[in-house]
This record gives sequence, structure tokens and C-alpha cells, in this order.
Amino acid sequence: MLVVDDDEVIRQLIAVNLQLEGFDVATAVDGRDCLDKVREVSPDVITLDVMMPRLDGWITAVRLREDPDTAHIRVVMITARAQERDLDRGMEIGVDAYVTKPFDPAELIRTVRRLSADRPAEQAPRPPGPRPPS
Repeated sequence: MLVVDDDEVIRQLIAVNLQLEGFDVATAVDGRDCLDKVREVSPDVITLDVMMPRLDGWITAVRLREDPDTAHIRVVMITARAQERDLDRGMEIGVDAYVTKPFDPAELIRTVRRLSADRPAEQAPRPPGPRPPS
């Protein structure tokens, strides 16, 4: 799990709520920081603020989708901008979900849980135990 928001209070609020629900959480302060950390963190889901300095959430989402190594990662846009044109733009990019600010932490957790469970099969972890013979 990677939480990306330039507002430290919101970033920590999201991170703490997800950690309390058992998620391993890393954080990034903006889109550029997200793109720098995504490979070392290997998150299943990224929560991504839209309006950030240096690299906004839209451009960050596009770059995540364009890179074959990160295209599979589920992206939740957390934004105060949820007008129809924003939702359409997100659909074009391939955003998986929207959570509108101010958000209900329970709604965010439900969204992240759903997206974590809906990972593509090639990204799902192997169950513990013996591996089948090759």
C-alpha cells in the first residue's frame, strides 16, 4: 500500500487508518516521490491525491499506467475534484476508484480492501504450503 498526498495531516490520517486495518503502508509526498518509491514498495494499491506540487495525481496515474511494471497496480484517486469531467478523465487513464474529500475513513478502507482482493491473478501472492510439482 502506498499513500500519496502532499498534505501531511491527510497523508498520516490515511496511513494510520489503513495500518489499523492491517495494511502495510508506505507514504509519498507527491507524484514524483510516488514514482521513485513504487518499485521498492511494490504496492497492490496506491491512494493518490489529485492536486499536488511537482507532479499531480493525473500525470502520476498516467505514468503508472504507461509503465508495464506498474500498470497492474490499483489506483484510488482521493480528491475534492469529483465532477463528471474528472471522473471521465480518470476512466480514460484507468483509475480504479474515487474517494471524495472530505472522505469517510470506513469508505476508504472498504475501497482499498475491495481493490486489494481484486488483484489480477498474476499479482496474487502464492498461498503458503508446498508448491505443486513443475
